[in-house]
Amino acid sequence: MTSPQEVKTFEALTRVTTATLTTVLLKKGLRNVWIRGASPITPGAKGKRVVGRAFTVRFVPAREDLATPESWSSPKSTRAAIEQMSAGCIAVVDANGVKDAGFWGDILCARMVQRGVAALVSDGAVRDITGVLSTGLAVWAGGTAAPPSVARLTFVDWQQPIGCGGVAVFPDDVIVADQDGAVLIPAALLDEVTALAVEQERLEGWIMGEVEAGASLPGLYPPGAEHRARYEAHKRRS
Repeated sequence: MTSPQEVKTFEALTRVTTATLTTVLLKKGLRNVWIRGASPITPGAKGKRVVGRAFTVRFVPAREDLATPESWSSPKSTRAAIEQMSAGCIAVVDANGVKDAGFWGDILCARMVQRGVAALVSDGAVRDITGVLSTGLAVWAGGTAAPPSVARLTFVDWQQPIGCGGVAVFPDDVIVADQDGAVLIPAALLDEVTALAVEQERLEGWIMGEVEAGASLPGLYPPGAEHRARYEAHKRRS
């Protein structure tokens, strides 16, 4: 169950851009947090920012004795994984960056919507795009492809550490996704990174106001001592 504090934290993150988060995480020494190949491909993904705990799904390259249509009925399958997803989570699927087979389709997305899943993020391609769009699920992925997953991928398991778009994702890490893509916040750093990111957004909002008023950038962005003092005074007044 989501705690009141987590709800408050996630709400704060909906007002923080992924660009800001990558900068804050870079300052903390984390350079590899932006999931490559995961772009917004549905209207729900393009029109909002989503935040949620990662529910990880893992594929490996296809092996002919395992990657079969019959495997979709196995107790260890994408279908079974969806039934373990909790409301508000973000499904993060390691599809090995495969773009010529669809790891997920419309019926799976429809079931995720029924379960209250917030979004789907992957470095691979989805299929049945017309149907996917009709579900309303927010999807960040590498594109679309007609062939099924078993043409190129073997499903392995869920809620394991994965590598998605070159990023190490552990179950319950936090994902923030918007127009610029999807960014990971390590679970252990959530509160600290959120506080720093909210402050960075506030500072940059003040800087933007100064720029719109005609200020030049040197000494303002990033702020030197003089502008930093002006900003701190502004915070005290607001």
